[in-house]
Amino acid sequence: MQIWQGTLEKIDDYRWRIPKSYKEGMRVDGVIYTDKVLLEGIKHDKAAEQVANVATLPGIVKNSLAMPDIHWGYGFCIGGVAATDVEKDGVISPGGVGFDINCGVRLVRTNLTEREIKPRVKDLAAALYNAIPAGVGSQGKIRVSAQEERKILTGGAKWAVSKGFGTSEDLEHTESNGRMEGADPSIISDRAYERGKRQSGTLGSGNHFVEVQLVDEIYDENTARAFGIEKGLITVMLHSGSRGFGYQICDEYSKGMGKALEKYGISVPDRQLACAPCKSPEGREYIAAMKCAANYAWNNRQCLMHLVREVFEKFFNRSFRDLGMSLVYDVAHNIAKFEKYTIDGKERLLCVHRKGATRAFPPGHPELPAEYRETGQPVIVPGDMGRNSFLLVGTQKAEETFFSTCHGAGRLMSRKAAISACRGRSISQELAEKGIAVMAAGRGTLAEEAPEAYKDVNEVVNVVHGAGIAKRVARMRPLAVLKG
Repeated sequence: MQIWQGTLEKIDDYRWRIPKSYKEGMRVDGVIYTDKVLLEGIKHDKAAEQVANVATLPGIVKNSLAMPDIHWGYGFCIGGVAATDVEKDGVISPGGVGFDINCGVRLVRTNLTEREIKPRVKDLAAALYNAIPAGVGSQGKIRVSAQEERKILTGGAKWAVSKGFGTSEDLEHTESNGRMEGADPSIISDRAYERGKRQSGTLGSGNHFVEVQLVDEIYDENTARAFGIEKGLITVMLHSGSRGFGYQICDEYSKGMGKALEKYGISVPDRQLACAPCKSPEGREYIAAMKCAANYAWNNRQCLMHLVREVFEKFFNRSFRDLGMSLVYDVAHNIAKFEKYTIDGKERLLCVHRKGATRAFPPGHPELPAEYRETGQPVIVPGDMGRNSFLLVGTQKAEETFFSTCHGAGRLMSRKAAISACRGRSISQELAEKGIAVMAAGRGTLAEEAPEAYKDVNEVVNVVHGAGIAKRVARMRPLAVLKG
């Protein structure tokens, strides 16, 4: 692919600027959080151009941003962050949220140690595989009526807890308490309902996973202790989203919003940035639909965690409480949130698009649960299945990114390229030689998700830590991986 030739100005070791003079119509600069090494890879796709394109959106404030896990996406790059001023005709764009609305990740701590897990890790991986529906079109055991399905769209994770699939503490440790107000099930299409039917408590395909991990490094003892994390203990990480339900909503509204561009006289350099003012009928309707999908996803991850707890209970013959299986936190990756920030000396309500980016609230933020007020928000950053993942914490400095940071390693290869690169190899065997038991539902999934298909998460996290927009707390390496 052609190397990107646009202007990039070095701000410091971890930030690079695309000046608004680069492209006609840019209202603000673009800023990419990266280092010199990762920057070379970024130049090999169109993601940087997408950062510049997003800078043309009406109402955008400060900068169009990208995290170091940046790669090419639909409209916005993956890893893109942009905030628009709601009171100044600021827009919302489905491309700035993504197709898998509220794709996100949660981290569960346990009291288990490697000594208790390692001799039985293959059996544990098989038990998880047998209990958790995974893969394209997978259907779950949680079946509800059409009326109950609508309750999920308004209740989110709270619906799951009300049915016995979790605890009130789980909700307290979930972003937005696992529910966004303002969801409107009445506007959802029959096709979206059909695609989401019986998918609560399912993993999906691609990069979604359940991973059993070992905490092998602690960087901040006090913060780790506050999160219940200790070196040598076992954690479980879950990554899933709104499945076909959210995809359908994004697909419908991305196409439908093309008409809004003409109606409101909005000019964008890429039709994939179709958008509408947040206060317009079109904008309000998409927001209400997006919230339905976000709630669906939180419910899905809550149900998935319940299934994981059930597996561990049977496997170790102890209750999940005795095993210490408490939720550290759940974060959304693909979502738009309405948050207040001081812009030019005045408090403004902004629509913050985080597409492949994680919210990272600082210490003292009122939306955090009481036990995390002194530390800041837990930030969960998964890596590829052959390296490691990280637990970070939000900082006050992240106000410059609208309290946002990276969401993962970020793809380096397309799925097609990864499959080609892995032809003739056994990825499962290669991982087994590293002590990682892996099981996958989909044919070709392991090749698509091979470690070399991703950037090195250690380098990505080094950038956000060095830039000060999130701080390292702990590192976890995989022992068992279930892929969709």
